[in-house]
Formats: sequence, structure tokens, C-alpha cells
Amino acid sequence: MYIQEERTYYFPVSEQAGLVWYGYIYNGLNRTGALFNYFLIPKKENVMNIEDVKQIPIADYLHSLGYSPVKQQGNGLWYKSPLREEHEPSFKVNTDRNLWYDFGAGKGGNIIALAKELYCSDSLPYLLNRIAEQTPHVRPVSFSFPQRRTEPSFQHLEVRDLIHPALLRYLQGRGINVELAKRECKELHFTNNGRPFFAIGFPNMAGGYEVRNSFFKGCIAPKDITHIRQQGEPREKCLVFEGFMDYLSFLTLRMKNCPTMPDLDRQDYVILNSTVNVPKAIDVLYPYERIHCMLDNDKAGYEATRAIELEYSYRVRDFSHNYRGYSDLNDYLCGRKQEQKNEASQVQETKQETGQRAASRQKRGRGI
Repeated sequence: MYIQEERTYYFPVSEQAGLVWYGYIYNGLNRTGALFNYFLIPKKENVMNIEDVKQIPIADYLHSLGYSPVKQQGNGLWYKSPLREEHEPSFKVNTDRNLWYDFGAGKGGNIIALAKELYCSDSLPYLLNRIAEQTPHVRPVSFSFPQRRTEPSFQHLEVRDLIHPALLRYLQGRGINVELAKRECKELHFTNNGRPFFAIGFPNMAGGYEVRNSFFKGCIAPKDITHIRQQGEPREKCLVFEGFMDYLSFLTLRMKNCPTMPDLDRQDYVILNSTVNVPKAIDVLYPYERIHCMLDNDKAGYEATRAIELEYSYRVRDFSHNYRGYSDLNDYLCGRKQEQKNEASQVQETKQETGQRAASRQKRGRGI
């Protein structure tokens, strides 16, 4: 807390054995002509040190500033970021660990790191003072969230063993070992807007499915991560994938490269099923000593890996460099480099444009 005496400003610098070192500034310079000077006085009860500040619940502090969470997922409270304008909540507060992370800005930390962003300052004494000034307004709060009922878009769902020839051909076209896919996936039959469909279904932890076939990519709610844990002793290592096709590609590559001892059960697996699920993955990755990320080689993949690294530091390794030049692990399996995909896309666009021009000429000809 600042102490003002005429035109002299004092602020706490450090603490030792119940005494506080204070610095002071007098008209921009101290009385000896230097910018700062220090003196030692007994600690006052109303002076907050770093450990005092870290005990303040971030959710309560944000509420005292007028910010309330939009939703809750497990031990995470989700806010529209107090640091910037946004329409969808991407700012998470972990209430168990009293830490925050802004997935849109790629920043996070404790309450002091939050104050640094809120008050646009790197000065620790200033930040401690601002937090101390706000502390009388901080009160314990609890939040409740209304449950929204939505009509499911998929009806009459039937879950079967994966055997349909069209779905197996689709997997083969993407280089996937069909026998492995049969073990990991299901065949789904359902109706959507009254029309029947069938597709590959990959189950998640909440009872939903990621859905794929040659013409469709989506999910059957609820959306969630997939956490595959091996039987027996808990594993120390977990591999993280963005989508289930990447997970199946890894299994296929391992079977190709090590057919006699693929060791598929030496580690656990987490499949995000979307990078928006990174916070859920962070929660389940806590027990692992080694976390290997094999996400896509794009901005979303890099940011997701960075978020996990920020949470678990040295325990995380980014293995995307093993398939550098490819969009993801499935493209690496199929041998389709990013340049080839871009060229194929350009060829397809050229064909479409050429076809449209030809059709337009034919129409004009018929008109004449």
C-alpha cells in the first residue's frame, strides 16, 4: 500500500522477519539525488505481501470487478475475457488451483499475472497495492447456471459393430488399418431431419460420438474428449491427438513399423476431438509424467500445444516436428504433403471455374 506524506511516496519492496523494506520517491528523485531509496520499518497489518495476495480466489476477485462466469465445466469457470472483447467465453479460471488462462490471448497464471494484464503494469509494488485496494470489496460468491434443453439433431441412433463395406473403404482410402479401426470405432445408424444416415462413430467420455463418412464430418452431442486408459498399472505417459483419424493413423504407423511388438498399450491416449476441448484435456492430463503432443501443424494445433505446455511445463513434448511439412498425422500416413494438398485444391478450384465458364458459354450459345 502506498503511503503519501507531502510529496513523498513510499511503497513496500520486500519483507524480512516481520519488517518491511520501503522505497520512497520525492518529486521523482529521492532526497539524496537517486531515483530510489530504502528504509526499514515494522510491518503493518494492512500491508499485503505476495503470499497474502495469492490466497485471494481469482473468481471472487473478478466478481468484485463486475465479471461473472458464463458457464462451469468441472472445476473450471468460463468467462468472456476481461482482457479483450469477445462473443464466446475463452477465459478459464481453475477454482481448485486458483489459476486462470485466456485461450484467445494465450496468457495465464496466478492473480498477480492477472493484475498485470488488468492494470497494464509490470510494477509488483503497484500491482500489490491495486489488489490490496480492491480486497475490501472481495466477497465469497457461488454461481448457478441455467440448464438449457435442446432438441437432438440426430434421432433413432443405433450403435453397431463397424462392418459396412462403404465405411471400411473410406478408412482404407485414408490409409487406416481396418482391423484397428473396428476395435476403436462403431458403426452408427441414425436419422437427421427425417433422412437416414450411417457413419463411423468414435465415442467420447460424455457418451457422444465423433461422426465421419465420405460425405459428412460432425458429432453427436455431447461433445467431449476421449480418454483411453490402459488396464493394469497407471501409465506414466500419455499421447495427445487432435482428432480420432490422427489417433488411428498413429496406431496404423506403429503396427507398420513394429509389427511384432507395436506396444500400443504402453501409454494412455487423449483425443481432443476439437481444440476447443483443450481445457478438458488439461484436467485429465494432470497425473502423467510425460505428455507427448501430436497435434496438427497449423495455428490451432500450435496454440493448443502451447496451452498444454504452459500448464505442465517440462512434462510436455511437442512431436509435430516428426511430420513437419504435413498438415497432420493422417496426411503423413498417406504421404500427402501440405504443398500437394494446396496444389490439389488449386486444381479442383481451376476445374470448377473452367466448368462454370464452359457452362456459361454453353448457355449463351443455346440462347443465341
